[in-house]
Amino acid sequence: MARRDGWALWAGVVATLATLVVVFYYPVASVFADSITAGGRLSLAPFLSVLGDPFYTGAAHTLVTDPAAVPSGIAQWLAAGAPAVEFGLFGFTTYQALLSTLVSVLVGLPGAYVLARFEFPGRRFLRSVTILPFVLPSILVAVGFLAMFGRTGLFNDLLAVVGLGPVELTFTLEIVVLAHAFYNAPLVTRLVTAAWESVDADRVETARTLGASPLRAFQDVTLPQLLPALATAAVLTFVFTFMSFPIVLALGGLELATVEVWLFARVQSLDLTEAATLGAIETALSLGLLYVYLRYEARRTEPGGTSRGLSRRPLVDGVRSLVDPLRLAIFAYGAVALVLFAGPLLSLVIESVTTPAGQPTLDYYAFLLARQASTAAGTVRPFPAVVNSLLFGVGTLLVAIPMGVVVAVVATRGGRGSRAAEALLTAPLAVSGIVLGLGMLQALVFGTTLFGYRLTVTGPVAIVAAHAVAAYPFVSRTVTPALRSVDDRLGEAARSLGADRTTVLKDVELPLVAPALVAGAAFAFAISVGEFDSTVLLSAGVDTATMPVALERYVGDRSLGPNLGPATAMGTVLLAVTTVSFVLIDRVGGRWE
Repeated sequence: MARRDGWALWAGVVATLATLVVVFYYPVASVFADSITAGGRLSLAPFLSVLGDPFYTGAAHTLVTDPAAVPSGIAQWLAAGAPAVEFGLFGFTTYQALLSTLVSVLVGLPGAYVLARFEFPGRRFLRSVTILPFVLPSILVAVGFLAMFGRTGLFNDLLAVVGLGPVELTFTLEIVVLAHAFYNAPLVTRLVTAAWESVDADRVETARTLGASPLRAFQDVTLPQLLPALATAAVLTFVFTFMSFPIVLALGGLELATVEVWLFARVQSLDLTEAATLGAIETALSLGLLYVYLRYEARRTEPGGTSRGLSRRPLVDGVRSLVDPLRLAIFAYGAVALVLFAGPLLSLVIESVTTPAGQPTLDYYAFLLARQASTAAGTVRPFPAVVNSLLFGVGTLLVAIPMGVVVAVVATRGGRGSRAAEALLTAPLAVSGIVLGLGMLQALVFGTTLFGYRLTVTGPVAIVAAHAVAAYPFVSRTVTPALRSVDDRLGEAARSLGADRTTVLKDVELPLVAPALVAGAAFAFAISVGEFDSTVLLSAGVDTATMPVALERYVGDRSLGPNLGPATAMGTVLLAVTTVSFVLIDRVGGRWE
């Protein structure tokens, strides 16, 4: 029986690994291989070329005095008016990621304090919606920021009412950092809130009894218990913003190019060797950062016992709330947070039904219908893009859910080699969508020769594979804690009645963790619907275009002029489809609770 149990588990691991070898490890390995070969021979020339180029490593401004000495990449960057060319591409990418991390922490920490230390109507709802940014497509958020902070956006419309403005924030570092904070400040809030709620109240009270002031008790008792969660959030935020692509592409363009944006530009220019080298360096850096994250996460998730948590105070306390400086500061923070997090999405919807002069209109939706009826070559039609996104999402679920469950089982059941297997199975977390898309483009779309046969994977199959690789880690990370919380005695009772471990998993454990499994499925589906990074590379022509790809095409369509209306209309459709899909899957999961 034990032998059969082991074979059943490892058969799932082998099947998952085989899938990853084909659609992840081999494509990513091809990127690394291209970065260390020249003329078909092993060579460090591509690496040395990139690392020795001031455009990538810094001091590029010293070459500007001699136009003949300016490399082509720097010339393109300077032509685009890049304000930070002296940093070098990697330096500027790091700089904007550090700024984004700092702003995300500064915005997210007060929210964690309010949610952990105060009680007020809607607190549980507010805490739950901190997860929403993670299911919103990045390109959608970027268009929302353009709709809000653009020259004809809602923010400048409001300034005009009081005789101020306009303020030009588009294609500036400020708007990129704000958009990154939209995504990552809720991550900081969510992680630090959980840590703050688990602070040992007895230790804090003991420190106060011994004469420590509230500030000293916070520094000596509370802060050390928050630091692992804060460090985890900061490292994750840095990784996400270092590898950010759609937000920088839409809000910064080549003027504020990061490694991801420039890698994409190199692929478009068919400079695949340079793109592969950039991808290899970026992946190596992200792997190192992921290792740091996992170390801090291990510290953060160590068992903390059954200590009593800090009690919460009422936020609204009669007339006192109106004169208390702390509560007034919290209300001011809430107003700023509401503008930052709700403003872009509200602006997206409003701008889709109003003209630049502020008059109501449905012309932008009529434009989408006109595009739908168009037969012109190269036209991205809205309805097929919606259908493609939904079909790819379903295909992603069929692949990502079994893979995620296998990884969760490996992570919870332990055994010889389980840690190594878990590391291999979670490696996609450290690879950006652009690098994965480039690898699949080279290894699968362009084809590879195996045993004398030319094998190619194109169209929907390649896109679903890329989406599944991006989505299944979220399934596993949702299911793993739920599996760990299942009482071992239930499985032991089933096994004493003759059930093997596979049957226990199927008939006992999975039904008990069904809500977590459905939540992971909702994440996977939302990630697929909103995935842009690899899809924009793998989407050949218009037949496989998804909603995010169509949205990006409308943003960059010069024939539409400066009018963002059609893009906001398409963005509103994408917002509606994403929200409805996520809610429906979540409601289905609620039936299991």
